[in-house]
Amino acid sequence: MTFKVFVTAARLAPAGLALLQQHGCDVAFLRDGDGAAEVEAQLAAQPFDAVISRTVDLSAAAIAACPSLKVISKHGVGVSNIAVDAATQRGIPVYVTPGANAQSVAELTIGLMLAVARRIAHLDHELREGRWTRAQDGLQLGGRRLGLLGFGQVGQRVARVAQALGMEVHAHDPMLAGPSPVAGVQLHASLESLLPVSDVLSLHVPLTRATRNLLDAAALDRLPRGALLVNTARGEVVDEAALIERLGDGRVTGVGLDTMATEPLPADHPLTHLNNVVLTPHVGGSTAAALAAMAEGAARNVLSFLQGNPPDARSCVNPATLQTTTIA
Repeated sequence: MTFKVFVTAARLAPAGLALLQQHGCDVAFLRDGDGAAEVEAQLAAQPFDAVISRTVDLSAAAIAACPSLKVISKHGVGVSNIAVDAATQRGIPVYVTPGANAQSVAELTIGLMLAVARRIAHLDHELREGRWTRAQDGLQLGGRRLGLLGFGQVGQRVARVAQALGMEVHAHDPMLAGPSPVAGVQLHASLESLLPVSDVLSLHVPLTRATRNLLDAAALDRLPRGALLVNTARGEVVDEAALIERLGDGRVTGVGLDTMATEPLPADHPLTHLNNVVLTPHVGGSTAAALAAMAEGAARNVLSFLQGNPPDARSCVNPATLQTTTIA
């Protein structure tokens, strides 16, 4: 049987595309990389069986526009751009590809942490402008305390590297019970307990109703004065206005952000004018290795489901649909 699969991007890494084609799938792509309206139009125009969702919004209207749609797989793990509630109402499972980009995101996290601590971007800019600014205000990470908010596959990888650097690692994850999966990491029962011991705080939580603006003014004020913040999770987890205020008064010394509340980040955004902020354009999972793993994982998710062998329920964000969904 030929399945029709729609990818909400202009391309899919060869590892995923080849897998779909080997199983005879008819694969369509987004022509306009920013086109949420096109997603809806394409889903309305063709009887797709599955959607592989990249970064463009997959709205409730788009899901409703395609009566034949049976399964959605995220190319990654963050589903804030997918109308999961609408999919659930239709009985459509939404899968993710946990762990596929964990190593790449962890490596960028460490990179941002080092760049902020040693002011690498600022000093590079100074040198290119002809100024030999040998500032002596870099921060050594060894001996400092790292707080990890979220302790899944990314957080655990970051913890191991941080320990190798000589950092004391603490973590809080409400989904984690029992002993720490990484030896030597102290687990905290609450965010309130984690924040005061986080000289460096790194975020590794999904965007949910509970985590939106979780790092608000009050939370930021619980950090040790002069703390560093790194966010490779989701921008909306942080109250950016409160963060900018604390960057100005020194309560937060520096920030490394791969994600922001508004993406793409406007050119005149206040964050772009601060020399104690290092910014990257949401590229934590944008390595060839991660893109291949996410593409292949997403392809396997839709193929397994459509062929009657659903993936592990732990990779489904709305598992209630698995009790009622059948393939015609």
